[in-house]
Amino acid sequence: SALRIMRYCHRNNSNINNPCSNTKAKPLTNHHTGIIESLPQKRGNRRKEVEQYNVTGMSCAACSARVEKAVSKVPGVTSCSVSLLTNSMGVEGSAAPADIVAAVEVAGYGASPKNAAAQSAAPSADALKDTETPRLKRRLIASLIFWVVLMYFSMGHMLWNWPLPGFMQGNHVAMGILQMLLTIIIMVINQKFFISGFKSLWHRSPNMDTLVALGSMASFVWSVYALFAMTRAQVDGNSELVMHYMMEFYFESAAMTLITVGKMLEARSKGKTTDALKGLMKLAPKTAVVIRNGQEATVPIDQVVKGDTFVVRPGENIPVDGVIIEGSSAVNESALTGESIPVDKAAGDLVSAATVNQSGFIKCEATRVGEDTTLSQIIKMVSDAAATKAPIAKIADRVSGVFVPAVITIAIITTIVWLLTGHEAGYALARGISVLVISCPCALGLATPVAIMVGNGMGAKNGILFKTAVSLEEAGKVQIVALDKTGTITSG
Repeated sequence: SALRIMRYCHRNNSNINNPCSNTKAKPLTNHHTGIIESLPQKRGNRRKEVEQYNVTGMSCAACSARVEKAVSKVPGVTSCSVSLLTNSMGVEGSAAPADIVAAVEVAGYGASPKNAAAQSAAPSADALKDTETPRLKRRLIASLIFWVVLMYFSMGHMLWNWPLPGFMQGNHVAMGILQMLLTIIIMVINQKFFISGFKSLWHRSPNMDTLVALGSMASFVWSVYALFAMTRAQVDGNSELVMHYMMEFYFESAAMTLITVGKMLEARSKGKTTDALKGLMKLAPKTAVVIRNGQEATVPIDQVVKGDTFVVRPGENIPVDGVIIEGSSAVNESALTGESIPVDKAAGDLVSAATVNQSGFIKCEATRVGEDTTLSQIIKMVSDAAATKAPIAKIADRVSGVFVPAVITIAIITTIVWLLTGHEAGYALARGISVLVISCPCALGLATPVAIMVGNGMGAKNGILFKTAVSLEEAGKVQIVALDKTGTITSG
């Protein structure tokens, strides 16, 4: 059985990730770190080095699909994975970074290589800070102030006969001008939709923002036309035509405040997906007590170098990975291993950062510091998992790539059909705009990566780490898991 094979390989010090190379059974976890790798795994399959890039300007799944498609066409690129969740891109192959950045820019977005330090180190807490949600919240509050006023005049008075100021009683032109001005203010506040939408349309890669921008702009332009036509009717004294054009105003449809609500909720969901990662970062001590020139000194953790001697008293966290050179103690390693019982440590034993010294005074020599510590590697692995894509996410991206052009086409056909059936232009345009506005399922591209990130986060909280999104998806298909007394997970 696979269980007996693993035990045999452990006894013979075989490579745990390729036990008994002639066998078909493969272990699902590294016995020492408890990290789930992809399953099933082909013999001899090794992870390639992936170059990481920051990508700017993406707003939906159609954007990430466009960037991925553009970079995949660069000669020398063997694979490309773009994460909308982290606004990052991983590229495998021999292509020059300049060529990759140029391909992204031609597609209408921005890209820059992450420097070597940023790629090797785990992300900082500042890098994971949610800055988008507060920005969208401010935009939403500002939009709502003007939107409520706009709805009062456009809908409240028309439908429920809410009172108007005396100078606006019967002054339909003034009503139209006021609605237009309020709509312009709201559109300026939410100008990001229009900049992103029309920019991507210019580059022939329409995204979800394009649908919002087209629907909003079409509503606004038609309403402005109706306003000017109404002024002509007012001059001609045709009150019936004035009222007709009054009903043709769609300024409230052009004010896409509810879209901002959806965007803020999406940003909030994205921000919360990194909570587990932030929790891991909080485990890392901020300072260490080192011995320099024969004296104990408290220094920031980033000033500890390999070879430094540091001391840890009972109740303190061990700051970096090291080896005990003096003293003995019981160390609580549950934060890393999940083992609740403290492990006895003596001179010559290894200790890891973020574990807790419980009973004795120990003096240690630093062996791994900074991004080389076990904790930093775990944090980096969890964050790297977000940059990989599960097969189901790739399907969603392919759908998103053709979704927006298809919706625009359907909206145009809808408008033409209503015109051909004898309806007025305003009526037909309203139906076409409805198709554009309600067909903005940004969740199509965000739901899968958010679910993967949340799954990784929940796993990290319970001591289970996934190297890739494929591993997470495949683990969901497992029906039987065999555990031996040490907790090693096996297949076969």
